Amino acid sequence: MGRERVTEAAERLGLDVELVERPAADSLESAAALLGLDPASIVKSLVVARSDGTFLFALVPGDRQIAWAKLRAAVGVNKLRLPSAEEALGATDYERGTITPLGSSTAWPVFADERIAGRIAMGAGEHGYSAFVDAAALLAALHATVADITS
Repeated sequence: MGRERVTEAAERLGLDVELVERPAADSLESAAALLGLDPASIVKSLVVARSDGTFLFALVPGDRQIAWAKLRAAVGVNKLRLPSAEEALGATDYERGTITPLGSSTAWPVFADERIAGRIAMGAGEHGYSAFVDAAALLAALHATVADITS
């Protein structure tokens, strides 16, 4: 199960992660309302493909989007793209909507937007669950590159 991989990864990293069961939501805004959060407090974990066939995670506040030029500059490459759902699954062993760097089948580099702060909710490796974690602790544990990568 995906949430077990998340929990095991958090334990290895010394992170305090709380998994919360929640009803299905049809949008990020709906998920935020169900969890009693502002959309900015839900962090999207996006898998991004590089031209060399490798991937990275981009962590983006729920009320923002990747600014591709900024992300390319932070990564130091000229080309990046969102992979297909199948590629993302192959890169992480998580389905879209459940993706998280915690417990991913490969520990891809993490690039996080500088606005991510406080207690956040993110994918928990399994549909119907959210993982709550302190953003600073998460970013430190993942050795994330923190930069302005959104608009």
